[in-house]
Amino acid sequence: MAIPLRGDFDAVRLRVAARRTKDAAQARRLLSLAAVYDGATRTEAARIGGVTLQIVRDWVLKFNSAGPDGLIDRKAPGQPSRLTEAHRAALVAVLESGPMPAVHGVVRWRLVDLCGWLWEEHKVSIAKQTLSRELRALGFRKLSARPRHHAQADGAVDLFKNTFPATLDEIAREKGVEPSGLEIWFADEARVGQKNKITRRWARRGTRPSAPHDQRTASTYIFGAICPKEGKGAALVLPYCNTEAMNLHLTEIAAAVAPGAHAVLLLDQAGWHLSDKVAVPPNITLAPLPPKCPELNAMENVWQFMRDNWLSNRVFRSYDNIVDHCCDAWNKLTEQPWRIMSIGLRDWAYRS
Repeated sequence: MAIPLRGDFDAVRLRVAARRTKDAAQARRLLSLAAVYDGATRTEAARIGGVTLQIVRDWVLKFNSAGPDGLIDRKAPGQPSRLTEAHRAALVAVLESGPMPAVHGVVRWRLVDLCGWLWEEHKVSIAKQTLSRELRALGFRKLSARPRHHAQADGAVDLFKNTFPATLDEIAREKGVEPSGLEIWFADEARVGQKNKITRRWARRGTRPSAPHDQRTASTYIFGAICPKEGKGAALVLPYCNTEAMNLHLTEIAAAVAPGAHAVLLLDQAGWHLSDKVAVPPNITLAPLPPKCPELNAMENVWQFMRDNWLSNRVFRSYDNIVDHCCDAWNKLTEQPWRIMSIGLRDWAYRS
């Protein structure tokens, strides 16, 4: 028995929908049913759609049930997942707690390790590719771990961040400037030498790319500082890392501070930073970071960026050649103030 088409559509509406859709299969089905609305037989509609009468009948049933959307091909549900909600909850727990080397035999989870853990603990066999999709659906990604000094005091980073606004207010009162007149700077040193770093690079799968690696030991130091909010920096390339070099760098930073402003310079507690022989310019106040907390210093990220993009995978011919490349890299950075802002801005340093 013929099944009538629903009465709230007509041939004109279906042809309009066919013109608007980007789904070719849906457009073909809409045009086929539009012909039926115009009085064509089901055989003629099947010829228009390039299908059999039974398939046209199926289209009519889907259209009557869900309208034009019913004529869109849906993705097949596929095989049901082997992981239950209980399995997923257990996976989340074991990923967040991390492996115990004495128990699991690894110091980090790989997909193959997690597949083995699922079998041993829950007798669930699952492929690595499937498990990867499951983990991504749970919000997990393989990320680089942020290094933390093994002797860092518990809570030192959070305590510094929480008390930093009060520190700024105190410096502003002591120096007689408005809080808005303070410039927050980060300073650090990086050693660059012929025994250089090799970074990751794109290569064909299954190959192992090579890069030149010098074994000579000539080196120099970049004394660098940035003011992320203003997108500016000040640096010197010097042969030694000592108090005398630090004094030269402070003079360079002081010259870069805006007229009438006062710089709060965040730096680690190296001996040449806090020595009694350090001559601090009047427009700079040193703000030592907590011991063993390099992650608080934005310059660490600047060094990483410069090494990864401008200073690594090179062979330096001589000491002068090292200096030239260091100067070129720093000048390139300061010519891109947006880069300094992107790398160096920290919410905790600029919140009021």
